[in-house]
Amino acid sequence: MIVRIMGEGQVRLDDSHLTELNKLDDELLAEMESGDEAGFRRTLTTLLDQVRRLGAPLPDDALEPSDLILPSPDATLEEVRVMLTDEGLIPG
Repeated sequence: MIVRIMGEGQVRLDDSHLTELNKLDDELLAEMESGDEAGFRRTLTTLLDQVRRLGAPLPDDALEPSDLILPSPDATLEEVRVMLTDEGLIPG
């Protein structure tokens, strides 16, 4: 799976990591629904850090279609809300 972090680039991520990332996605969604800005910021940072840690960066000149697009680390709660689907940021 190819994941793009807005403003940073792409990483190749094995599908086996989706369960772990979905747990963070669920936490992020709950924090957004409750308006917990501090929790949202903490969980978004953790989610993006995990994607970076678990994934392999693609070269800057690679033009792979992204399977998943995640917000930038400085995205606001409202900007992330716009990106959400029924399944959160990460399907599954």
